[in-house]
Amino acid sequence: MKYVLSFLLHFCLLHVVCAQDTPVYKKSNAPVNDRVKDLLQRMTPEEKFWQLFMIPGDLGKDSTQYKNGLFGFQVNTVQQQHGAAAQLLSYAAGQTGKQTLEKINSIQKYFVEQTRLGIPIIAFDEALHGLVRSEATAFPQAIALAATWDTTMMNSVAAAIANETRARGIRHILSPVVNLATDVRWGRTEETYGEDPFLTSAMGVAFVKAFEQRGVATNPKHFAVNHGEGGRDSYPIHYNERLLEETYLVPFKAVIQKAGARSIMTAYNSLDGSPCSANDWLLNKKLRKDWGFKGFVLSDAGATGGANVLHFTAADYAEAGKKSVENGLDVIFQTAYEHHTLFDKYFLDKSMDPAVIDSAVGRVLRAKFELGLFEKPYASASDVETWSREQHRSISKEAAIRSMVLLKNEKQILPLNKSIKKIALIGVDAVEGRLGGYSGPGNDIISIRKGIQEKIPNSTITYAPGPGREHKTWTFVESKFLSTIQDGKKKEWSLW
Repeated sequence: MKYVLSFLLHFCLLHVVCAQDTPVYKKSNAPVNDRVKDLLQRMTPEEKFWQLFMIPGDLGKDSTQYKNGLFGFQVNTVQQQHGAAAQLLSYAAGQTGKQTLEKINSIQKYFVEQTRLGIPIIAFDEALHGLVRSEATAFPQAIALAATWDTTMMNSVAAAIANETRARGIRHILSPVVNLATDVRWGRTEETYGEDPFLTSAMGVAFVKAFEQRGVATNPKHFAVNHGEGGRDSYPIHYNERLLEETYLVPFKAVIQKAGARSIMTAYNSLDGSPCSANDWLLNKKLRKDWGFKGFVLSDAGATGGANVLHFTAADYAEAGKKSVENGLDVIFQTAYEHHTLFDKYFLDKSMDPAVIDSAVGRVLRAKFELGLFEKPYASASDVETWSREQHRSISKEAAIRSMVLLKNEKQILPLNKSIKKIALIGVDAVEGRLGGYSGPGNDIISIRKGIQEKIPNSTITYAPGPGREHKTWTFVESKFLSTIQDGKKKEWSLW
């Protein structure tokens, strides 16, 4: 009997010691606030900075360069432009869904098992109207989905995209666009839900809910007012607070308070003279204090440096990063690994308020805890609802049908009669089968010409490209020919 008691006592003591040795942040039953606080006090300045830095790519040839961790990767995506201010990315279709899942899990394995604290990454991607990946279903563009005026349909579309997204191990999407399209000359009009604050809010809420309920964080964008006079993209904005509150800010407030969006992306433009990525009124007073937003804020790709290369409110990239985080930004989104050297100076030399950095890092860690990444860092296709490509294609077709608005139908020409002998198709869109901006390659695309040929096989179709589509490459003045006068001295000028 005494041996049994001795064994039980030894077992209990061992259990207590092991429990005491386990860090609080690794205890799944501990409150999230306690886990965040415990992990923060264990982190070095370098580890904190890297939780505030996100990029496209993967581990590359030398994984040790990420020994201090990382917010997350956008896999199978590379920098398209050059320089620190690069914005455009090349969304290579890349691997199959299964291969993408395996790649993300292998990347995650490094961060969980080979970094000091084992903080998992968040794999993120674009999913405006379908995941921008091979084998993913393409749905009607956002402006078309809005034309359905059907929030139930929108929720079904978003649920389908969310399932395809999570099945690949992706847990954060840089969508939807809830900016108001108040000027059709703006190049991103197709990405929006139109000009009406009510409709945009309703569609945005239906979209965001479907993702957040399935464990995929959303990122409504671009906060706020992403176009200016004449429809110019990312132009300086000088709107008063009443106009903002009654129009442009309405959808953002709705997706946060009614749908639970976990992150927000700032816009490239400035608002009232201050970059949106470093705007205290917008990010701290309005977003967090007035609306109660608890998630994290990230910049658009390359936008943090816009303070010094576009708005001229910072002397260099390091100061732009410092001012941004001090004024409410959490995560710096850049397009290449090497850009970290442009921003990390003030994070590492202790010249920034540690409490500000901890607040930003804490919001990122909270999201990772809430998404369950510490307990289940590796994704599985079994984590999502059962679905088939045919089911999602059917949803896409139904959404497309409901999005169409026939304004005029002289002599009942539509639907086309199968007895028609000759049909003329003019314009390159008739043969290209384009899916819209932020689209993946699609599955089994059928062009307008091919579709008509299949439906009316006995007709003769004559095609002409018309004016076609021309892509012009502009030649810019090289920076070596540019200079400014500062303090009476000539200073060379550079975009980067």
